[in-house]
Amino acid sequence: DFLYSRAFQMMVGVKDMHVMEILSNATNIIAEGEVLQLLNCHEPDTTEADYLQVIRSKTAKLFEAAAQLGAVISREPEYESAMVTYGIHLGTAFQLIDDVLDYSATSAEMGKNVGDDLAEGKPTLPLIYALKHANKAQQQILQEAIIKGGKDIIDDVITAIKSTKAIEYTAQIAKQEADLATAALAKLPESPYTEALHTLAKFSVNRGY
Repeated sequence: DFLYSRAFQMMVGVKDMHVMEILSNATNIIAEGEVLQLLNCHEPDTTEADYLQVIRSKTAKLFEAAAQLGAVISREPEYESAMVTYGIHLGTAFQLIDDVLDYSATSAEMGKNVGDDLAEGKPTLPLIYALKHANKAQQQILQEAIIKGGKDIIDDVITAIKSTKAIEYTAQIAKQEADLATAALAKLPESPYTEALHTLAKFSVNRGY
């Protein structure tokens, strides 16, 4: 709450209604995304499309606003559309890799506990994909894990996720999103800043934390 209020305070200092429009809209959409995520919690019938909508409304929306504001504040309106596209796909890729790391990295690598999403009953893409492609015994385990939350059977959940190659699938979707982000940069002139954005897109899917 403090960060949001501070952001709005800084917006006023910019004295640009377009900036305020972008950030206020992003804040509203992110709040809606939180509601969507709450509705999906402990819900094993959550689909891939449902989950991607949550990402688009949260992480991707935040990245979109940040990227778009770069074009607005630098007074380059002709690049706004490209930066919006870049931000959406970069944010989606970033979040999907977060989901991968939640089941494949160590706590020390991530800086947070493994399986935190599972503990809260959040069906992220690795879990959704595994539930769809697992055998019946594994499906029962995954459904129970989503409904109850917690980490009591996390080892069984990770086994099911790995055996269905849900990690690889999620990473593949993330790579596609990163490629779409990179493609959007073709509309920008070559510069060290554009190159930095390319590097950021690569990092979003090649990171281990």
